Amino acid sequence: MIDQRERGVDVGQWASGGQIERDLVLTDADFARIRELIYQRAGIVLAEHKREMVYSRLAKRLRHYGITRFTDYLSRLERQPDAKEWEAFTNALTTNLTAFFREAHHFPLLAEHIKKQQSPITIWCSAASTGEEPYSIAMTLLETLGPKATQAKVIATDIDTDALSKARAGIYPLEQVRKLDEGRVKRFFQKGTGGHAGLARIRPEVSSLVDFVPLNLLAPQWSVKGPFDAVFCRNIMIYFDKDTQAKILKRFAPLMKPDALLFAGHSENFSYISDAFKLRGQTVYTLAKK
Repeated sequence: MIDQRERGVDVGQWASGGQIERDLVLTDADFARIRELIYQRAGIVLAEHKREMVYSRLAKRLRHYGITRFTDYLSRLERQPDAKEWEAFTNALTTNLTAFFREAHHFPLLAEHIKKQQSPITIWCSAASTGEEPYSIAMTLLETLGPKATQAKVIATDIDTDALSKARAGIYPLEQVRKLDEGRVKRFFQKGTGGHAGLARIRPEVSSLVDFVPLNLLAPQWSVKGPFDAVFCRNIMIYFDKDTQAKILKRFAPLMKPDALLFAGHSENFSYISDAFKLRGQTVYTLAKK
């Protein structure tokens, strides 16, 4: 079943004579304004074809305030640059597509790398979303280091505070967890019973390794300090333009240990963006030697 949020269809839209009618007014100028605001706030580049998605995701914010025109909602935002609503605006336009052990070839490489490192191991997951990626990293630490994994730490950050709340809870549909091998399911998850049937929760031995922290990669100051043994920056750079990508990569470099690994998404290539990194393997980078 296709989730309506991903499909960009809103319950306030309905078909009439083959056309989509809306109960809220989104003009071309409003859409252009939204694109500019989310770029300034989060560095996200919204393409022209994302208009329906934008309407769908922001519509409930307008209805929450009883507003019928996007221009009124945006004016309200701009009048209050420090308002809490900016967080809701940003969360609504952030895409969270993730899975446990996504791009599985990265995790054996991570395991081999951390075997060679001195404790304590510290890893930064810079786009934590709803938690599947940082928890996959934590599971890899436990499988690789055994009891020594308790000295390791995964710093998991994301701009989307709603996603981070779900990540901290560590509760997932059992059908999603069952995609993992049975050994991992038994070792790292607790299956829900009664009112929680159909759900699975991350075990404390996994969640204790992960600290979830809100962070905007465009912020002038980052709360993470390093040095890190590895940085995961996967499937987030695709939402930024090249200049923003280059600035972020430049800021990663001094936070990494000399032999640290930088993991990118399958459709991302950092070699053409920054000379601070060199390709080591399939979407895996190390610092370039000066």
